[in-house]
Amino acid sequence: MNLNDKRIAVLLSGGVDSSVVLYELARQGLHPDCFYIKIGPEEEEEWDCSSEEDLEMATAVSHKYGCKLEVIDCHREYWDQVTQYTMDKVRAGLTPNPDVMCNRLIKFGAFHEKRGHDYDLIATGHYATTEEDCVLGEFSSPRKLKWLCTSPDPVKDQTDFLAQIYDWQLEKALFPIGHMMKEEVREIAEREHLVNAKRKDSQGICFLGKINYNDYLRRYLGELPGDVVELETGKLIGKHKGHWFHTIGQRKGMGLGGGPWFVVKKDIQQNIIYVSHGYDPETAYKQDFPIMAFHSINGQLPPTDITLKIRHTPEFLPATLEPQGDGRYMVHAAQPIHGVAPGQFCVVYDAHHHRCYGSGEITV
Repeated sequence: MNLNDKRIAVLLSGGVDSSVVLYELARQGLHPDCFYIKIGPEEEEEWDCSSEEDLEMATAVSHKYGCKLEVIDCHREYWDQVTQYTMDKVRAGLTPNPDVMCNRLIKFGAFHEKRGHDYDLIATGHYATTEEDCVLGEFSSPRKLKWLCTSPDPVKDQTDFLAQIYDWQLEKALFPIGHMMKEEVREIAEREHLVNAKRKDSQGICFLGKINYNDYLRRYLGELPGDVVELETGKLIGKHKGHWFHTIGQRKGMGLGGGPWFVVKKDIQQNIIYVSHGYDPETAYKQDFPIMAFHSINGQLPPTDITLKIRHTPEFLPATLEPQGDGRYMVHAAQPIHGVAPGQFCVVYDAHHHRCYGSGEITV
């Protein structure tokens, strides 16, 4: 793709990945406009937040390459849309992924509405790639089809976080470091003396900085004490502070003696969490499960033989898909999968885990 005649916006987060994105574009003689998306906690004085340091880093990097930086306030959109999605799901006993919806609603959504619409391409530091091929369109005329494809770095690959974006969002997406390994990105940052070359990667939820996820939930949902019951015996073995603080497959943070204990089931109506004692009990695994509301990124439906992810891990799991109609599929995994929970996104790839078709929500 010839980028010289394209208007490019770069989303700088303050991290090393997006900073190397800007370096890569500047190296090609380009001078894109840079943007920092401001979110921050709803009440600045309540929570520790790293956004000030992020902005300082983004400012320093943009100045290094002679590019202007504009701060875009998406605070209200984040708390109204992403937080609403998250709280609605956890209140219903589901396991949502805020980062997935953050990409669709904020980075490629609210930002586009505010400023991104002025640009041909929006460049981010995601570890993902794209490719194009031709398909027959209406009246058999060929048209280009853009695919979201995986990064060669299986540990850093972020296609699972992008699997709910729309086709028009993918059309404008540019991933300049998506073909690199994380080590390469670090080496470039250190060689170019970028201010954040040694900065640690963010581990929290998108835009929430140092805010703990359970604190985030507690802020909106409070606590709802209930019983923790052993699945096999029905024995009461402890108390929990709210079913939304626990996910299927969890085995840490239960505060129960005589462990390990695994969360294997949640009764939302009775506010009971069921656990099982022992190492990886069979009840924590599923091999066949339904997904609904499948979202195809570019309109192409997945084949029967696929690979998938249900969480952000390096592994792609082989499976087959059985269409059920109306965006529903039954997933038949080749092996039992640990911690399958309703509300999670099942991200679907081709059998070679190269092209990402999209994702559907795991249901019961």
